[in-house]
Amino acid sequence: MTGTARPAGSAPGRLPDRAEVLAMLAAFGQRAADTVPEELGSLELTWLIAEFEQRYSIQVDLDDEHFGAVRTVDDATELLRSTVLAAHAGARP
Repeated sequence: MTGTARPAGSAPGRLPDRAEVLAMLAAFGQRAADTVPEELGSLELTWLIAEFEQRYSIQVDLDDEHFGAVRTVDDATELLRSTVLAAHAGARP
Protein backbone atom coordinates (compact mmCIF):
# COMPACT_ATOMS: atom_id res chain seq x y z
CA MET A 1 0.00 0.00 0.00
CA THR A 2 1.51 3.31 -1.06
CA GLY A 3 -0.42 5.29 1.48
CA THR A 4 -4.06 5.75 2.05
CA ALA A 5 -5.84 8.90 2.89
CA ARG A 6 -8.98 9.12 4.93
CA PRO A 7 -10.63 12.51 5.13
CA ALA A 8 -10.86 13.56 8.76
CA GLY A 9 -12.57 16.85 8.11
CA SER A 10 -12.68 19.39 5.35
CA ALA A 11 -9.36 19.26 3.51
CA PRO A 12 -8.37 22.28 1.47
CA GLY A 13 -8.91 21.91 -2.26
CA ARG A 14 -5.36 22.92 -3.14
CA LEU A 15 -2.35 20.67 -3.40
CA PRO A 16 0.75 21.29 -1.29
CA ASP A 17 3.70 22.49 -3.34
CA ARG A 18 7.45 22.32 -2.70
CA ALA A 19 7.48 25.80 -1.13
CA GLU A 20 4.80 24.81 1.39
CA VAL A 21 6.61 21.57 2.23
CA LEU A 22 9.84 23.53 2.75
CA ALA A 23 7.98 26.00 4.99
CA MET A 24 6.56 23.15 7.09
CA LEU A 25 10.02 21.59 7.37
CA ALA A 26 11.55 24.95 8.25
CA ALA A 27 9.25 25.19 11.25
CA PHE A 28 10.89 21.98 12.49
CA GLY A 29 13.99 23.40 14.11
CA GLN A 30 12.89 27.00 13.62
CA ARG A 31 15.03 27.67 10.58
CA ALA A 32 14.71 29.47 7.26
CA ALA A 33 13.15 27.50 4.39
CA ASP A 34 16.28 28.03 2.28
CA THR A 35 18.36 26.18 4.89
CA VAL A 36 16.28 22.98 4.81
CA PRO A 37 18.44 20.19 3.36
CA GLU A 38 17.17 18.28 0.31
CA GLU A 39 17.57 14.91 2.03
CA LEU A 40 15.16 14.18 4.88
CA GLY A 41 15.83 12.15 7.99
CA SER A 42 13.16 9.90 9.45
CA LEU A 43 12.48 12.31 12.32
CA GLU A 44 11.93 15.22 9.92
CA LEU A 45 9.65 13.09 7.76
CA THR A 46 7.64 11.90 10.76
CA TRP A 47 7.23 15.50 11.91
CA LEU A 48 6.29 16.65 8.40
CA ILE A 49 3.59 13.99 8.10
CA ALA A 50 2.14 14.95 11.48
CA GLU A 51 2.16 18.64 10.51
CA PHE A 52 0.54 17.82 7.15
CA GLU A 53 -2.16 15.68 8.77
CA GLN A 54 -3.03 18.50 11.14
CA ARG A 55 -2.99 21.20 8.46
CA TYR A 56 -4.97 19.24 5.85
CA SER A 57 -7.14 17.10 8.15
CA ILE A 58 -6.05 14.03 6.20
CA GLN A 59 -4.49 10.91 7.68
CA VAL A 60 -1.41 9.53 5.94
CA ASP A 61 -1.01 5.78 6.34
CA LEU A 62 2.36 4.47 5.11
CA ASP A 63 3.92 1.09 5.59
CA ASP A 64 7.64 0.92 6.44
CA GLU A 65 8.68 0.28 2.84
CA HIS A 66 6.92 3.37 1.49
CA PHE A 67 7.98 5.51 4.45
CA GLY A 68 11.60 4.55 3.75
CA ALA A 69 11.23 5.43 0.07
CA VAL A 70 10.62 9.11 0.93
CA ARG A 71 14.14 10.49 1.10
CA THR A 72 14.00 14.01 -0.33
CA VAL A 73 11.87 17.14 -0.19
CA ASP A 74 10.63 16.34 -3.70
CA ASP A 75 9.67 12.79 -2.63
CA ALA A 76 7.75 14.22 0.34
CA THR A 77 6.02 16.81 -1.84
CA GLU A 78 4.91 14.11 -4.28
CA LEU A 79 3.65 11.92 -1.43
CA LEU A 80 1.65 14.72 0.16
CA ARG A 81 0.16 15.83 -3.16
CA SER A 82 -0.91 12.27 -4.01
CA THR A 83 -2.41 11.91 -0.52
CA VAL A 84 -4.60 14.99 -1.07
CA LEU A 85 -5.66 13.71 -4.50
CA ALA A 86 -6.51 10.29 -3.08
CA ALA A 87 -8.52 11.85 -0.27
CA HIS A 88 -10.54 13.91 -2.72
CA ALA A 89 -11.05 10.96 -5.07
CA GLY A 90 -12.44 8.90 -2.19
CA ALA A 91 -14.65 11.65 -0.80
CA ARG A 92 -18.35 11.58 -1.58
CA PRO A 93 -20.20 14.84 -2.32
